[in-house]
Amino acid sequence: MKHPKKVYEYFILFIKGLCMGSADIIPGVSGGTIALITGIYERFIAALKSINVSFLFYFLKGFIDKNSFKQSRKHFFSIDFAFLIPLGLGIIVAFISLANVVGFCFDTFPTYTFAFFFGLIFASSIHIYFSHRTLFKKWFFIVFLFIGLIVSYFIVGSASMQMEHSLLIIFFAGVISLCAMILPGLSGAFILLMLGQYTFMLDVLRELTHFNFDSLGYAISYGVGGIVGLLVFSRIISYFFKKYRTQTLSFVIGLMIGALRKPGEFIVQNQENNILTGMSLFIGIALVAIFSYYEFLLKKPLKTKNTP
Repeated sequence: MKHPKKVYEYFILFIKGLCMGSADIIPGVSGGTIALITGIYERFIAALKSINVSFLFYFLKGFIDKNSFKQSRKHFFSIDFAFLIPLGLGIIVAFISLANVVGFCFDTFPTYTFAFFFGLIFASSIHIYFSHRTLFKKWFFIVFLFIGLIVSYFIVGSASMQMEHSLLIIFFAGVISLCAMILPGLSGAFILLMLGQYTFMLDVLRELTHFNFDSLGYAISYGVGGIVGLLVFSRIISYFFKKYRTQTLSFVIGLMIGALRKPGEFIVQNQENNILTGMSLFIGIALVAIFSYYEFLLKKPLKTKNTP
């Protein structure tokens, strides 16, 4: 029988996973930021790094050399399953639950939904800037911000015309977006939106929740891409964030501002009730403001404590 304290800890991790998953499915809100706010970010990164796929190599080698099975077990049980399983279940439950809600909003109120996302993305870019404003005093902040803006603006423009939904494109979308999901301030759903794959993958997820497996191939392709992204490219992105933090954050802010082209164009082309559109935009901004304020409150005691 499990100790009640352990069960409680797993339940809290599950709830935190729900919060991360809810954030990850909404463009402009970062699951990595939620992990940071809830105090599990460092363990989350460490848990991902604990996943060593060499246990598969040793397992297969074990059919030739029996001692390799021991190495396989050693690498397998070094993975932080006690953390990853409850957190992962929470993320999956949030994805399944919210996919239909967000999909319904897109189908029924597309203009207001895009206005909401516009507010989220815009406010998130402002939040990242003010959270790291001491880094942005150097001249190259503007240069990298402008590069990110141009890249995003034209990618979103080409995606808006018609981007293919092939298995290969979905694979690379999975690589990039799931990498983004683990980084504070960078939204994986926003990356999908920028690449023109967000509503498509949302529909794939909705079909799976209704036990329609016609699009299962796309889900597998995205999932495999995501695993590759988490195990390989997340380390590369983490390196850039540590080594070239200012340049990378500047580029990310530029990406987010440039990506406003997609929801902005849709709102202008499909003008509806201006008051409701404005309210939707304001709600998006307010949601980020609430998260920002909560993050500020968590950091404030630390600053006070360290002040002599």
